[in-house]
Amino acid sequence: MVFEEIIRRAYMESFTGIRRGDKEEEILAIQNYIKEAKEIVVANKKNIKPKVINKCLRDFGIGEVKHLKIDTDPADLSRTPAITKGLMAVDQSNADVVIARGRLGIPGSGSMLVFMDNKGRILTAGFSSSHIVHRKSLEEAVYDETKMALEKIGFKKLNKTQ
Repeated sequence: MVFEEIIRRAYMESFTGIRRGDKEEEILAIQNYIKEAKEIVVANKKNIKPKVINKCLRDFGIGEVKHLKIDTDPADLSRTPAITKGLMAVDQSNADVVIARGRLGIPGSGSMLVFMDNKGRILTAGFSSSHIVHRKSLEEAVYDETKMALEKIGFKKLNKTQ
């Protein structure tokens, strides 16, 4: 079934009150959408996050991201900076998938790394607590959030021998 049709059917199930949770075909559709994306971008100023995200995507057998060099700092003034950064990238690129990472909410709330489709709909996300709590490097936190986001939708890390 086509990605858009799966989304429409799920919305209609919710609207009519018959939806009872996610279906395997929905998870597979999200996986396929990401795997088949012709262009995946990460929006930010520096190249650290794209490098780390690319390492994680390679570990899961997914194509590489391109660095969309835009200043996402103004997103920190919003209520949901990570999502706002993703929407900025959706508006400034023709990518099939956008990955954005930033603060979850108010200062101190931790971080979120979000995968969005080309319409700004959230495909999956990974989270981490505030740096003050987890004490990880930026690289380690970004890798872990990317891994979490992929595992939430059923991706498995490839064996090193593959």
